[in-house]
Amino acid sequence: MNGKSRLGEFLRTRRSQLSPDEAEVPTYGERRRVPGLRREELALLAGVSASYYARLEQGHSMNASPEVLDAIARALRLDESERLHLLDLARSAKPRGRGRRPAPERVTEATGQLLDALADVPAIVVGRRSDVLAWNRLGHALFAGHLDPGAPDLPDQRPNMARLVFLDAHTRELYAHWPSKARAVVGNLRMVAGQYPEDSALHALVGELSAKSEEFATMWADHRVKACSVADYEMRHPLVGTLTVTQQTLNLGPGPNIVVATTKAGSPSRTTLALLAQATAEVTTPVAPATAAAAPSRPETHVSDS
Repeated sequence: MNGKSRLGEFLRTRRSQLSPDEAEVPTYGERRRVPGLRREELALLAGVSASYYARLEQGHSMNASPEVLDAIARALRLDESERLHLLDLARSAKPRGRGRRPAPERVTEATGQLLDALADVPAIVVGRRSDVLAWNRLGHALFAGHLDPGAPDLPDQRPNMARLVFLDAHTRELYAHWPSKARAVVGNLRMVAGQYPEDSALHALVGELSAKSEEFATMWADHRVKACSVADYEMRHPLVGTLTVTQQTLNLGPGPNIVVATTKAGSPSRTTLALLAQATAEVTTPVAPATAAAAPSRPETHVSDS
């Protein structure tokens, strides 16, 4: 699907989801055959001609100004994330030269240092396509303890959070209210797809998930956009039980982000998270040196580091 089609489909879908009552458009009691606003009603709310708006939905007018797009966003009652998504779609719909493939995603030294500093907090580094590029011990234990801890280090085997949420039974059971998490994942992918229209790997991921998950396909067709910045989730961890965490995305600018899971101080969830940290800690057995009183006739024992 090209940029023109994506823009038109987004406008048509969101217009169909906005009822006359929500838009405060009088209907005078008439019965409607289709839900949502008509094109001419949306155009009137946005202050543009009906023919111009129709061409925009049909992909025949690619020069809409930011002011016109903002007016359409207000008419559609879009939030800030959705407004920015509309602007991204409009930019991607304009004719352009051959796009450059996005650069491979890597964990920078600074990001690695930050991940180390968050040793007591579950944290994972995710790329724009929701690939897990790195995680600390608690992040692995909380989000994907059933997977190989070293998987993010192998580009061909990196876990992908969108795949896990929709296709992995363990992750699905991990979220007590799975639909809420699933919608957040889809909404974030929608937003990223608008920002990176030339990312063929991202489009391949969407195609794969649409083919393998009917629920993903339905949510994707809804055209909802959501920035996954802060959200509370009740998680049912198979090792320590139920806990409620606040998942926050730390935006590091261009490049991967860090997702952390925090709990309220003094809450049962904080205790549960501490139990998870204790249960998954690396087991080390210190070697006690022999004392003269305990073993006077035995030589001193040296323990090799190898």
